[in-house]
Amino acid sequence: MAEIIRMPKMSDTMEEGVIAAWLKKVGDAVKPGDILAEVETDKATMELESYEEGVLLYIGVEEKNAVAVNGVIAIIGEKGEDIDSLLKDIEGGDAPTPKAEEKKEEKTEAPKEEKAAPAPQKAEAPKESIDVSGINGTVLTMPKMSDTMTEGTIASWLKKVGDTIKSGDIIAEVETDKATMELESYDDGVLLYIGVEEGNAVEVDGVIAIVGEKGADYEKLLKAHKAKSGGAEAPAPEEKKEEKPAATEAKAPETKPSETKPAEASAPTSSSENGRVIASPLAKKMASDKGIDIALVKGSGEGGRIIKRDVESFDPASVKPVASQATAATSAAASAPALGQESFREEKVSQMRKVIAKRLAESKFGAPHFYLTMEINMDKAIASRQSMNEVSPVKISFNDFVIKASAMALKQHPKVNSSWLGDKIRYNDHIHIGMAVAVEEGLLVPVIRFADSKSLSQISTEAKTLGGKAKNKELQPKDWEGNTFTISNLGMFGIDEFTAIINPPDACILAVGGIKETVIVKNGQMQIGNIMKVTLSCDHRVVDGAVGSAFLLTLKGLLEDPVRMLI
Repeated sequence: MAEIIRMPKMSDTMEEGVIAAWLKKVGDAVKPGDILAEVETDKATMELESYEEGVLLYIGVEEKNAVAVNGVIAIIGEKGEDIDSLLKDIEGGDAPTPKAEEKKEEKTEAPKEEKAAPAPQKAEAPKESIDVSGINGTVLTMPKMSDTMTEGTIASWLKKVGDTIKSGDIIAEVETDKATMELESYDDGVLLYIGVEEGNAVEVDGVIAIVGEKGADYEKLLKAHKAKSGGAEAPAPEEKKEEKPAATEAKAPETKPSETKPAEASAPTSSSENGRVIASPLAKKMASDKGIDIALVKGSGEGGRIIKRDVESFDPASVKPVASQATAATSAAASAPALGQESFREEKVSQMRKVIAKRLAESKFGAPHFYLTMEINMDKAIASRQSMNEVSPVKISFNDFVIKASAMALKQHPKVNSSWLGDKIRYNDHIHIGMAVAVEEGLLVPVIRFADSKSLSQISTEAKTLGGKAKNKELQPKDWEGNTFTISNLGMFGIDEFTAIINPPDACILAVGGIKETVIVKNGQMQIGNIMKVTLSCDHRVVDGAVGSAFLLTLKGLLEDPVRMLI
């Protein structure tokens, strides 16, 4: 079905946007995340992203022309789809929209004046007193980086107050519920004000910073912004707090040379003035995996920021003396506290952890879970895997076997491949397997789509790619959306068996334990066998015990005789 694309409101003050350039033309295929056009607002030129998939059927605004917020700019649908009725609606109803809006504004303004009549001075005074026309500055607000985003956490500031900024510079890293993303500046100037400290969250459209001309009155901009947004926040305390850093920055040039020169001789200059290490999330992850103290790595990025290549080229021997001194100081400090001293630390909950807590609590306490456990003999699977890996272009894992077998079993038992939607049950014809991946901050579930129609080597390649993306925080929304069944495997950690919480909107999740060599009875004889336990968690509103048991029997048959998966 064709979807109408309208001009989004890209800032609190935006009333219309100008199409600076179309990056797609009529007839082009469009995917979610593709940039359709560049839109020029009163402050910046921003990219217009598509959230729909299909073909660009219609462009309603030519380049260099303006369109009001919510005005129709394009239509996306299936190739060859008839959009004549939509175009008639647009021509008949959309053209007079501005007039209708003007009338509405006139109608709504009158009541506002009537309501404000008892105290006209209070309503008009702020508008008259806060005139920012002569101030060259822009208030930066938290952008909505996804359809579901309600707030973002400032993971780190890459610029500090007083730094010169150019359009395109990355000024901060913002943590959402799924990924850490870079916040780009669309303005040139100086960073005059930072409104959110690192580690703190701010709602979408909340003020995070101000960029403008050096010496510009940013306090006035803040007051004007708050007056426009109708916020009841008190700006005075924040202004006072910002005045103090400004004063210290004025004195800083006198003290910096004497403080930093001795430090340069003994340690890499990868930290900021307050001792915080400036590094990309990927660099931090790589350093952690390699056991490198990232504070010892010298950054080659902008402003001394540590990036991927710095960690890759880091030689621990080059900083051995410094490291040994640091170790000695650390061990001395560690030995100082008395034995048995109680201590703890508290950390703010990350966006990812908030979402995990919310969704899994809703699932556990909202869906009536029941569990089915089955033992599977993996002797033939072990032999088959060894034989396949001799000719396979990619190394196939036991988890790949489980994904493929689960997908084939779901094909035979479609009631397991379903979702509870309150007043109806959705039975999915397609099979998208969610694969739980542990990351440092929590858990992500990238999705292998149409797993039943893919070979073991294709599943293995895709699983490795998605797993790597998840750990490096490179997943896109399309990578984690749309699962119909989920698999969680803890076998590689030596776990024999466990129960998993259903991952909404799925009706079931399969918990996979490790393969354990144990004594089994076969044909009346005791012998050594390789056993793997799996537990299926089921939502009893959708799946009954007999349905779940039949699914596990099919899964068991496929894994105990993997040749059946090749048919």
